[in-house]
Amino acid sequence: MTHILLTGSSRGIGAAIAASFAQDNIRLAGHGTRSGIPADFNQPGAPAALWHAALEQLGGTVDILINNAGVFEANPLDGDDAAWSAGWDRTMRINLTASAELCRLAVRHWQARGSGGRIVNIASRAAHRGDSPAHWHYAASKAGMVAMTKTIARAYARDHILAFAICPGFTMTGMAEDYLASRGGERLLADIPLGRVADAAEVAGMARYCALAAPPSMTGAVLDVNGASYVR
Repeated sequence: MTHILLTGSSRGIGAAIAASFAQDNIRLAGHGTRSGIPADFNQPGAPAALWHAALEQLGGTVDILINNAGVFEANPLDGDDAAWSAGWDRTMRINLTASAELCRLAVRHWQARGSGGRIVNIASRAAHRGDSPAHWHYAASKAGMVAMTKTIARAYARDHILAFAICPGFTMTGMAEDYLASRGGERLLADIPLGRVADAAEVAGMARYCALAAPPSMTGAVLDVNGASYVR
């Protein structure tokens, strides 16, 4: 049986990822604000507390870590200096630092076991293309996640520790719906050659593949799912 820790599992892409494992021989420890193990990633120590709670729930072993939790919050450039810095720090802590802390704990866990493991990081198209003027912090956090994934893949492949990143564009979740509404949905859809945003199940299928089926030689891969709105 494979043991998985999935962050942000209570809604959107995370809920779809959790559902994608329904027919597999999986024990899943979920984390979220609505269900699963609670942890506020804006608080120092929360990722480590989640990790240890998940280990206890899963009988002492995590085989796969999927970092999906994140926030997408506007941070206007013309705001108060202190508020802008606080918004930057909050997004970095939740989207990048918490993921890094969990990756570190996972790598050390697998090194101690000597049996390897897999990390799947849900990043964003913004890591490559950038985002709006109010979302410098979001794009930077996701670019950092991609760079971290590549570093882990290169550093620990010989330990059979594999790492993958998935970069969705707009995906039909609560965050995307709010963003589309705030910035003019028709104009944004016109920028997607496929003519629609991705479905959460499409992203979930890629996450499941990376977690369970991707060949080891794929480690370090960064996979796009954005309807050809950004190709590289």
